[in-house]
Amino acid sequence: MALGSFFNRLKEGLTRSAAKITETITAVFKKRRLDDEALEELEDLLISADLGVDAAARVIAAFRRTRFGKEVTDEEIKQALAEEIAEILKPVAKPLELDPARKPHVVLVVGVNGTGKTTTIGKLAQQYHEEGKRAILVAGDTFRAAAVEQLQIWGQRTGAPVISAGRNADSAGLAFDALTQAKEQRADVLLIDTAGRLHNKAALMEELAKMIRVLRKQDESAPHSVLLVLDATTGQNAVQQVKVFKEMVAVTGLVVTKLDGSARGGIVVALAETFGLPVHAVGVGEKASDLRPFDAFDFARGLVGADQAQSAGR
Repeated sequence: MALGSFFNRLKEGLTRSAAKITETITAVFKKRRLDDEALEELEDLLISADLGVDAAARVIAAFRRTRFGKEVTDEEIKQALAEEIAEILKPVAKPLELDPARKPHVVLVVGVNGTGKTTTIGKLAQQYHEEGKRAILVAGDTFRAAAVEQLQIWGQRTGAPVISAGRNADSAGLAFDALTQAKEQRADVLLIDTAGRLHNKAALMEELAKMIRVLRKQDESAPHSVLLVLDATTGQNAVQQVKVFKEMVAVTGLVVTKLDGSARGGIVVALAETFGLPVHAVGVGEKASDLRPFDAFDFARGLVGADQAQSAGR
């Protein structure tokens, strides 16, 4: 999928989020002076659009510095808003890069059930396959038979071996065996799926900690990346999920899925402002090509309903 068509998919996916923002902007800013009242309305709008209090305050402070007291149109506000949001997002827009010195680069994928962890692993495997890299997949969520089956389907599609065990098997032992095989086969990347039963946080924390301890018996620097997969449709709940998983494991980056089914795309801005963790990729659909590296400018413009052409001068 070409980058232009992915932008269109992203923009289409963010339509509901954009509508929430642009309809209010259009109603409030029909050639109006940007005074305290207007800024207060705009701040309330941004908070209601899931950008979070801190990010909203930062955007409003920038508007106050640069445009306070000036007459503005709704289009000018949208463009300025996109620019300010992009400034928040730029520092976290970092693709997931495999370390070629690692054979394999070990990626632990975490998140609550239903966020799209297993699908994300499959999509990454597809992309690595297309780049000529050898991936091995580990069905570390041994509690959900569906997760194992799903990963095996992706393995068949991508030619990636899938290492699995019986129901309720020890996931740490499975990860250890998988790393042994991946080293023997000189795989480029080992993608490890994990359970996400957050209702039993203590058990999940111990399971993840044990998996990391066991991996480090073979490679003291593993895992080299810990990806937290978040579902955009959960809105502000995603902030809480990041806090919880940061307690359990050293999360190194985020993947945000299901932006095509959400009116809550602003949550990505709240996550960037609150945690500063790299956002490696965003997902807007079921196909492997629907998961792409996160672009701050494209996302910001999609979020406020601006055109891609307007990003040409970035």
